[in-house]
Amino acid sequence: MHLPIVPRTAEEAERIARVVRPTTDFSLAERFEANQAGAATLRPSGTRDAFSLPSGNISFERELDFKVGNGLFKKLWVSSPSSTLASDGLGPLYNARSCQRCHLKDGRGHPPEGPEDSRVSMLVRLSIPGGGDLDEIQDYLASLPEPTYGGQLQDFTVAGHPAEGRLGVSYTETEILLSEGETARLRRPDYTIENLGYGPLHPEVMMSPRVAPQMIGLGLLDAIPAADILANADPDDADGDGISGRAQIVLSEEHGVPMLGRFGLKAGQPSVKEQSASAFAGDIGISTTLFPAGYGDCTEAQQDCRNAPDGNTDVHDNAEIGDEGLALVTFYASNLGVPVRRNVDAPEVLHGKRVFYETGCTACHTPKFVTHRLNGQPEQSFQLIWPYTDMLLHDMGPGLADNRPEARATGQEWRTPPLWGIGLTEQVSGHTYFLHDGRARSLLEAVLWHGGEAEAQKQAVIEMPKADRDALIRFLESL
Repeated sequence: MHLPIVPRTAEEAERIARVVRPTTDFSLAERFEANQAGAATLRPSGTRDAFSLPSGNISFERELDFKVGNGLFKKLWVSSPSSTLASDGLGPLYNARSCQRCHLKDGRGHPPEGPEDSRVSMLVRLSIPGGGDLDEIQDYLASLPEPTYGGQLQDFTVAGHPAEGRLGVSYTETEILLSEGETARLRRPDYTIENLGYGPLHPEVMMSPRVAPQMIGLGLLDAIPAADILANADPDDADGDGISGRAQIVLSEEHGVPMLGRFGLKAGQPSVKEQSASAFAGDIGISTTLFPAGYGDCTEAQQDCRNAPDGNTDVHDNAEIGDEGLALVTFYASNLGVPVRRNVDAPEVLHGKRVFYETGCTACHTPKFVTHRLNGQPEQSFQLIWPYTDMLLHDMGPGLADNRPEARATGQEWRTPPLWGIGLTEQVSGHTYFLHDGRARSLLEAVLWHGGEAEAQKQAVIEMPKADRDALIRFLESL
């Protein structure tokens, strides 16, 4: 509903169906495969800024909007009242003072490695059981905010207010035996919330620690036709392949109707704009016209927080960041470019691609889509993209479960994450921590955490020859 779509012709739809069909020829790279984002793909970059550059097909004039949006993304907000109307409204409770603080260099966040680790950029979603029906599109009562602490733990605060608490984590390692005498070690996290500032948590509280995901290619994911995503859904596993992807459906704050969820680790937001506005409210305590409360995530049990001064002003549409500012941040987030693939023709990468496809990984990590034709959005319009995601929810088993429902997603379901750019994580973010909470320290560990619908694929990786397993990782590193 939020996109200026030009409907496809029947001829276009037929041609697209041929183009996106998965290949069975792994002797050479496919045509245009290196350009993961179509014409929006970026040239190679050997720096930490590889995820912070605008779409490769952006015009000079629109690049100015991108840079202004980048400035707002990096802006350090301050508490109210202050000497400026443009930067006040922080908190009163918050996780970060800027978007960039969690998405450092627009890449993945960092899980805690100790009590004094200052690099941490993850948050904790909180809720309690509500008793509702997960399958009802507009029934969100299956999960309710924690009565005292709200929907998210806030570990920072402006002066005069106690912080809600701080996340603690310890790890237990287990060894996994692989073929040909290899082993791998997986670390299972155990989370606690310490230094609670507003009394005990509800006895049935459900916690979901989450590392900030990388930001690239969001506008292109937004532009994938919903019909193409829904065509891959198989909630009852009608084809019997063990994979039963389900569409997340959420109520749009902007349009007031149910829409396909696309963004967030459980696809809890339907658009880049609503994802951005939700993050402003929950992470920084900054209001928008979509989430107008100046006190952010403060609950009725936190009246001092609710009564604190805020930065809502008619200069910014009775919010702390107005519609123009939110549009610029959305434009920036939508146009963070996807880097070109590396070593796409290398024999070991092609070998690993064959292993990836023939093992069945593409059942969830769908290689290709073609985006909508869009009026006024040339960067995302009618691009052949290679994100390696179906954008659907999948049961990943008890090992990865957070046991916390979110809209229609159960406590064991996660949205398939896009894989483009995953091989540049260490270059951009300075680490190789993967999965929703950063527990995996390598791509191999991430694969070995798969379960549920991906249990068969994980077992195949464990049992396959070492050469195939190594090639699989080389393929993932090329993305």
